[in-house]
Amino acid sequence: MRNDINLTMKLTSAAMNANQESQRFPASGAAPCYVAALFVQPDGCYTDWPWIDAWDKERDARNYHGPFPVVAHPPCQLWGAMANVNFARWGGEHNRPGNDGGCFAAALAAVNRWGGVLEHPAKTRAWGAHGLDKPTGIGWQRSGLGWVCEVWQSAYGHRANKATWLYYKGRSAPPELRWERPTGTHQIGFHDQRGKAANKPTLSKREANATPLAFRDELLRLALHSAT
Repeated sequence: MRNDINLTMKLTSAAMNANQESQRFPASGAAPCYVAALFVQPDGCYTDWPWIDAWDKERDARNYHGPFPVVAHPPCQLWGAMANVNFARWGGEHNRPGNDGGCFAAALAAVNRWGGVLEHPAKTRAWGAHGLDKPTGIGWQRSGLGWVCEVWQSAYGHRANKATWLYYKGRSAPPELRWERPTGTHQIGFHDQRGKAANKPTLSKREANATPLAFRDELLRLALHSAT
C-alpha cells in the first residue's frame, strides 16, 4: 500500500511538472492518467490502476498518439531465436520473423516522441532491425535518441533469470537500476538436452511472461522520470 501511495504522489507531481493538467483526462468523467502502458494484457498488472492508460490488444497500441510518457511491451515472439525455426517448420506470413505488424516500430516511435521506456527480451533481433545498439556490460549506454541497458528480472523477483533489454528516452539521463544478476531458481522454455543436471523447473507460460510487480514499478518510475 505504501508503494502505491508513493507512486501516486510521484505520478501527480510528474503530471504537474509536465504541464499536462488539461490533457490528463482521456475521456469525460474518467480518472486522471499520467502514464500509458502499451501492448499489455487486458488482465495484467497495469490494468488495475486508474491513473495508467492501459492499451491492450483490443485498443491496438499502434494507434497511441500521446500525450503521456509510456511503458511499452511490444510482442516479441517474431523477434527471438526460435522465430526462424518456427517459420521454416510452419511457414505462413504470420510466422515470418520480424513481421509483427509494426508493433515494435510503433512502440519505439512512442518512446521517442513522448518519453518513457520500451522492454524486450535480451538478444532480441528487433534491436538491430531498428538501429539500436546491443547493451554491453553493466549500466546504461547511449544508443539512438536515448539509452539502452540490460537488466535481469530475477533482480526484481522473477523466478527465472529473464534477461531483458531496455530502451529509454527522456528529458534527463535515466536513473540507476538494480544491476545485480541473481541466478533464477527456474527456467523458461524448453528443457536443456544436456540432461537433468542442466535443467531447472520450467515456469508456466503465464508466469514466464508475467512482469514482476517490482519490475513494473521500476518501469513506471522510468516513464515518470522521463518527463522530469
